[in-house]
Amino acid sequence: MIDEQLSFFAAEDWPEKPRRAARTTAPALDAEQLSFDWALPVSLGPEDFFVSESNMDAHAMIAGGLRWPEGKLALVGPEGSGKTHLVRIWQSLTGAERRDSRELTAELPPPGSAVAVEDLESLPREAETALFHLHNHLAATGGRLLLTSDRPPSRWGVRLPDLASRVQATTVVRLNPPDDALVEALLAKQFADRQLFPAPGVLTFVARRIERSHAAAAAAVATLDRASLSEGQRVSLALARRVLDSTDAGF
Repeated sequence: MIDEQLSFFAAEDWPEKPRRAARTTAPALDAEQLSFDWALPVSLGPEDFFVSESNMDAHAMIAGGLRWPEGKLALVGPEGSGKTHLVRIWQSLTGAERRDSRELTAELPPPGSAVAVEDLESLPREAETALFHLHNHLAATGGRLLLTSDRPPSRWGVRLPDLASRVQATTVVRLNPPDDALVEALLAKQFADRQLFPAPGVLTFVARRIERSHAAAAAAVATLDRASLSEGQRVSLALARRVLDSTDAGF
């Protein structure tokens, strides 16, 4: 962690989160509709990010106003660990531009810009030169570069020697596997994104029964949502126990 800090942002400076009406009863859907996984809006505001011991260092580096060595940082964590959420928070603070590594072009941003390039594990070989020039441009003009991946820079498979040396010299901050508090928070957020408010005790029960991972939390909530809709009842402790005790739950 870097000791030198910049000024922190006041709570009132965060963008306001849009409010949605809560879902209190299951909508009228037929059996065929119940089989689909609907695309759902996900809350990615600063106030929606739960900070625990497993992600506090990454959150501090992104949202806490800390200086990055040489103005660049690699944010590393497994799929679904909160990398995109942190990128969105960084965007809200800096006005940063997001770029997908798979669609990276030679176009350079204005001098001194903040740029996030996501999914560096998928960087095509033909895009390495573009990333090399982007890196040098931001370094020379006082910009900032955030790189995200599910693995450290040494495993990105970069072939261009000059670029490989630069990315491997980037400070890395990791999103670690979630602790117990974060698993419950992840479940609560997943339920809230689906406008579901489970009965007391459900979060703790589910958190103790599933793998401690972001993917398992998302899968468990999706399964309980489908069961709740099909049975026309809220997510109760009895429903959660029945679903998670089933032999094909797979959590």
